[in-house]
Amino acid sequence: MSKILIVAEHLDGKLNPATARCVTAAAKIGGDIHVAVLAADPAAIAAEAAQIAGVAKVITVARAENAHALAAVLAPQIAKLAAGYSHVLLPSTTFGKDVAPCVAALLGVAQVSDLMAVDGPHAFKRPIYAGNAIISVTAPADRTVVATVRPASWPATGNGGSAAIEAATVDAALPTHTRFKGLAAGKSDRPDLQSASKVVSGGRALGSAEAFSIIYSLADKMGAGVGASRAAVDAGYVPNDMQVGQTGKIIAPELYVAIGISGAIQHLTGIKDAGTIVAINKDGDAPIFEIADIGLVGDLFQIVPELERALG
Repeated sequence: MSKILIVAEHLDGKLNPATARCVTAAAKIGGDIHVAVLAADPAAIAAEAAQIAGVAKVITVARAENAHALAAVLAPQIAKLAAGYSHVLLPSTTFGKDVAPCVAALLGVAQVSDLMAVDGPHAFKRPIYAGNAIISVTAPADRTVVATVRPASWPATGNGGSAAIEAATVDAALPTHTRFKGLAAGKSDRPDLQSASKVVSGGRALGSAEAFSIIYSLADKMGAGVGASRAAVDAGYVPNDMQVGQTGKIIAPELYVAIGISGAIQHLTGIKDAGTIVAINKDGDAPIFEIADIGLVGDLFQIVPELERALG
C-alpha cells in the first residue's frame, strides 16, 4: 500500500488551499496520507492541515530556519522525512516548483510535474505542449515518486478530519550560502487569484492601466479575483503577479470572465479547467470564443458598464 507525504504550502501562518487539492490527488493514488508542515512555529498551520478529510497524520518540523520557504533549506529536511514514503507530493505552485526539483535531486529520482490525473499508484497523466496534449507517464515502482500536483485539475478536499499531530526532529545539514532577504508580494482585499471561485481578467484591448479600472470595478461588484492576459502585463497595465496563463497562474474558478482578451494559446491553457467561461471581445473571430460558454461581441467599454449596472 502507498504511503504518501504531502508537503504543506503556507504563508503568514495560513495553509494554502493548494494543499487540500494535493490531498485529493493523494486519495486517488490510495494509501496513508501524511502532511508535513515545516515552519518556525507550525502549530496553527498543523491544526488546519489536521482538519482536512483523509489526512491520517500531520508531521511538524519546527526550526527557526523554516520561517521562510527557501528551497535550499526545506529540501534537505523533506528528503530526510521522505524515508519510508512511496510518494512525496507538492502543489504545482511557485512554492512547489521551487522545492520539488531539489527534493527529487536529493533523492536521486526524476520528478513528475503537473500531475493532473492518476491511472495507478505509479501511472499518471500530465499536460505537455502548453496543454495542447496530455501524456501518460509511469514512474519506477521501486523508487520514491516526487511529483507536483496541478491545483487546477483537482478540487480541494473538504474538512472533517481529525488527524494526529506529531512533532519530528530532522537531522539534516542546512546550507549557509542561502539567506532570506525579503518577500515582495502584492497586497489586495480582493480574493486570491488562484483560489477565487470567480475571476475577471482584462487584456490588451483595454488600452491603458487607467482603463483597467473598469475590470477592478466589475470584479468588486462580483466579489471576484482579478487577472490579466500576458499582453496586458507586458504592456504595463498591471503587475505580473496578476498574469493568467501557461507562463503565469493556471486557475480553475467556477466562473471566468475574459474581457478584451483575444485568447492566445498560453492564456487558454491557464483557464481551460474553469467551470464557466464568459468572453467579451469586439472581434467575433477571436480564439477565446472557441472555448467560451457565453460570448458577447461588442465594445467592452459599453458592455462592461452595462453589465455592472445590471448586477445592481
